[in-house]
Amino acid sequence: MRFLFFLLFCMNLFPVYSLELREQDLSSCKAVLENDVLTLENSFISRKYKWEKGELTSLSIEDKLSKQIWNLQGKQPDLSLPGIGQAIKGTVTSQKKDRTPVSPAFLEVSVITIYQDIQLKREFRIYADCAAIACNLYLKGKPALSWAAKAQNLGDLRNVEGAAAAAEGRAEASTIERLNLPGVHWRSKAVEFFDITDRCNNLVNEVTQLSYRSESRLRGNLLFISEVLSDKGFFVLKEAPPSSVQLAYPGFDFIVKAGDIQLTGIGLQSSDINEFTWTRGYGFVTGVTNKGEYGALQNLRQYQQQIRTHVTNRDNMIMMNTWGDRNQDKSVSESFILKELQAAKRLGITHFQIDDGWQIGRSASSAFGGSLKNIWKDPTYWKVDRKKFPNGLKPVMDLARQLEIEICLWFNPSTDSSYAHWKDDAETLISLYNEFGIRTFKIDGVFVPDKLADVNLRKMFDKVMEATGKQAVFNLDVTSGRRFGYHYFNEYGNVFLENRYTDWGNYYPHWTLRNLWMLSRYVPAQNLQVEFLNKSRNRDKYPVNDELAPSAISFDYQFAITMMAQPLAWMEATGLPDSLFHIAPLVKKYQSIQNDIHAGKIFPIGDEPDGTGWTGFQSDAEGKGYLLVFRENNNLSKAKIKTNFAPDARVKLIKVMGEGKDQTTRVNAEAELELSLQHKNSFVLYQYKLVRP
Repeated sequence: MRFLFFLLFCMNLFPVYSLELREQDLSSCKAVLENDVLTLENSFISRKYKWEKGELTSLSIEDKLSKQIWNLQGKQPDLSLPGIGQAIKGTVTSQKKDRTPVSPAFLEVSVITIYQDIQLKREFRIYADCAAIACNLYLKGKPALSWAAKAQNLGDLRNVEGAAAAAEGRAEASTIERLNLPGVHWRSKAVEFFDITDRCNNLVNEVTQLSYRSESRLRGNLLFISEVLSDKGFFVLKEAPPSSVQLAYPGFDFIVKAGDIQLTGIGLQSSDINEFTWTRGYGFVTGVTNKGEYGALQNLRQYQQQIRTHVTNRDNMIMMNTWGDRNQDKSVSESFILKELQAAKRLGITHFQIDDGWQIGRSASSAFGGSLKNIWKDPTYWKVDRKKFPNGLKPVMDLARQLEIEICLWFNPSTDSSYAHWKDDAETLISLYNEFGIRTFKIDGVFVPDKLADVNLRKMFDKVMEATGKQAVFNLDVTSGRRFGYHYFNEYGNVFLENRYTDWGNYYPHWTLRNLWMLSRYVPAQNLQVEFLNKSRNRDKYPVNDELAPSAISFDYQFAITMMAQPLAWMEATGLPDSLFHIAPLVKKYQSIQNDIHAGKIFPIGDEPDGTGWTGFQSDAEGKGYLLVFRENNNLSKAKIKTNFAPDARVKLIKVMGEGKDQTTRVNAEAELELSLQHKNSFVLYQYKLVRP
C-alpha cells in the first residue's frame, strides 16, 4: 500500500514524459566479422577493421550519405599501450540494448582482446540516428610496464634531413584511436575546454593547423579533421574531463601529422588496473562529416543527443538557488524557504533548489564553520536539520506541490579515501527520493585525485539512477577542483556552469553570454545551467558609470541570456525589489516554449559577445526553430547577423518576445540576416520557419 501511495505521489509530482522516448529502428546497426574484417555500421557510417586475434587496425571509413569512402593506410593497431605486446586471442559479441528513460536504444558491440599481461575490452555503441560510432574502453590484468608518456622538447631535436631524424621526438603515450588518412592535404582544428570556472572565464580555446610530416601535439577534447579540397572530414571526441584535469595525462590529447592522427591518453596508470575487475578508461567517438563546419557540428550534436535523452518534465527547468545572494546557509530554514517558494512562484520558477544548509552537518562553506572531512563518522550529517526544519521537509514539499514547483537539494559526496563511502552517499540520495520524491541534486565539492575516486563516483551515480528508475537528475558543478567538465559523465544530468556574484563584482551579463555562446558551438546549450542575478544588489561594487555593469542592463535582457540553456535564478526571490518582478510574464511565456527551443540543435550566431556587438543563438529543428538575437552596447540600430541558414534562404520571422517585429525576409549569399533593434542592450526572440521563394 505504501508503494502504491508513493507511485501515485510520483505520478502527480512528475508528469508523464513518454513522448520523447520514441522507439528507434536498429535494423541498420550491424556488426559483422567475416574473412578477418570487422565491419561496424548503420545507415550513416561504416567502419571496417582488419581483425588479428582481436587487435583492430582501421581499413576504411565510409560516409554513406555523401558516398565518400576513405581507405586508410594503417600498419599498426588503432589502440596501443606501451609494452602491451602481441594479442593472443580475441572475441566479438553484440547485443541490442533497449531504450531507457535516459538513453535511446543502440547496438553494443563488445570486442575483448587478450594479451599476455592484460585484457582489453572495447564496447562500441552504434546508434540508429548518428553518423558516429562511440567506444568505451576497459582494462583488466597486471601490466608489466608503466604507461607514463615520454616526449622530448622539439627544440632539442636535430634538423629534419631524413626519415630517422623526422621520427625523433615521438611521444610514447597510450594511443586509444588512430586514423591513418590518405594524402597530405588535411586541416585540423583542436578544441580545448576549461572548467574550474571560479578561476577561468575563457572556457574554449581553438587551434587550427595544416598537416605536416612532423608531429604536432595538440590539447583538447575535440579534433575536427577536414579535407582542404572538399567539405568532408571527421571529428574525434575524447570523452574525458578537460585536458588540464585529466588523470594520467600525457601532456596532449592528439598527435597530428600528415597521414596519421592519434588520440592519446586513456586516463589510467598501469597501477590502476587489477586482475579481477574491468577498470574503465576514457572513451572516444569518431564520426564522419560533410557540408563543411556546420555539417560537422550538426553530426557532433546528433551524437551528443544520444548520450542522455532530454525529457521535458524532467530535464527542462527554470531553477532558483538562493546561494547567489551570498547569505550562504544563514537564512536556510522552514520559514525562509516557505516565503521563498511564494516569491519564486510569482517570478515563474519551476524548480527550487535548497543549497547547503538543509542538513544537520556543517560543510566547509557554511557561514557557521564546518568541514566535509570524515562526514560518515557522524551518521546524522545528512539528516534534515530539525532546528531549521522542525517539521522536517513536509511543509516545504506540501507547499511546493501546491505551487507546482519541484524541490531540489544540494549534496556533497564524502571525499574521504577516494569516495570509499559511495554506497552511503548513494543511500542518502535514494532515501530522499523515496521519502520526499526529491530527484534533482546539485553535486558539489567534488575532487577526483585518482582513478579510484572516478570509479567510486560513477558507482554512486549508477546506484542512485538504478534505484530511482533512472529518474534522478544531477547538476554537476564544474566551478572548482578536478571534476568532470563538459564531455564526461554527461549521462547523469546537466552542468552547473559557474558561480558569479555581484558581491565581488565578477558578474557581468556579457561575460555569462560569452561563455554560453562559446561553449554552445561544441556542447549542447540545453545541458548547461546558466545564471542571472538580482541586478539591484551591490551597485557600489562596480565602477561608477560602468555601462556593462548588471545595474545598467535590463533584467529581462539578463534573463534572455539564459534562455537557450537551463535558466538559473541565482538569488533569493524575497530579496528582489517589486520592480524586477516585471519579468514574470516573460518567464511564463518562456516556460511555454522552453521545450520547443530545446528540441532543436542550438548553435551560436553573430559576433563573439564582448558587450559591444550583435550576437545570439539559433535553435534549428529541420527548417523551423528560434532565433535569439542581442544588440549589445553599440550604436548600430541595424546589423547583418551571420546565421546557420542556407545562403539565399527565405525565412518567416514571428516575434515571440523582446523588441523587433514580424517579417518575411531573405538571407543573403553569406547566410547573413539583416535585423533591426532600436535600443542598446535589447534582444528579440523570433520563431521562424523556412518558406518557399
